[in-house]
Amino acid sequence: MAYETIETRIEAGKVGIVALNRPKQLNALNDQLMDELGAALKAFDADDAIGCIVVTGSQKAFAAGADISVMTKYSFADVYKSEYISRNWEHVRSIRKPVIAAVAGFALGGGCELAMMCDFIIAADNARFGQPEIKLGIIPGAGGTQRLPRSVGKSKAMDMILTSRMMDAQEAERAGLVSRVVPLDKLMDEVLAAAIVIADMPRLAAMAAKESVNRAFESPLSDGVMFERRLFHALFSTADQEEGMEAFLAKRAPSFSHR
Repeated sequence: MAYETIETRIEAGKVGIVALNRPKQLNALNDQLMDELGAALKAFDADDAIGCIVVTGSQKAFAAGADISVMTKYSFADVYKSEYISRNWEHVRSIRKPVIAAVAGFALGGGCELAMMCDFIIAADNARFGQPEIKLGIIPGAGGTQRLPRSVGKSKAMDMILTSRMMDAQEAERAGLVSRVVPLDKLMDEVLAAAIVIADMPRLAAMAAKESVNRAFESPLSDGVMFERRLFHALFSTADQEEGMEAFLAKRAPSFSHR
């Protein structure tokens, strides 16, 4: 499929890369980009050869937010009737394979929210995160008020959302928003290395692990533990569980079939 606002490629035969590509707008998110991003993510998710997906932007901006030049024309009736955001921003949440956000430069507003929708974030040392929507007379609308507190805690989330201040990469790592910070010129090397490790893991176990961790944020502890236990039990029916344990006992590298 030909895309106009994103670029896609496959690395190492097993990692799908989606790069946001609206450089003049600092990758501001509009309907076309979100539609194309959703299509690309779903295509990689359906490809049996792909074991991990990476979403990234440019060195200057992951995504500087939603496209305000379009949003300024909307009324309440427009956004409510058209299901703005709900209709095409939530695709990443339906992807079953692990998704890594590789963030350099600005990840603001919708860009920060998109990064947080991914399973984890690896940030370049020039990354800047923020939810500045209050300066526009609105609030975050793609999960920012919900996912940010879950990542950095209530106090920091309130600080960022109410003052619109940006959080640099180092603070983001300390606060738990990102998993690690790497030099800008090493960002994609580090992300690709992590993605290859994930893609080489048994696919069913990786998908189950992702589903179980996400359940931790959506259910009481007792329900989450029971959900985890059932997935743990279910994986004993897979060929990869048998291969993994036999390889461990034989002190050899496993050869996973993703079945």
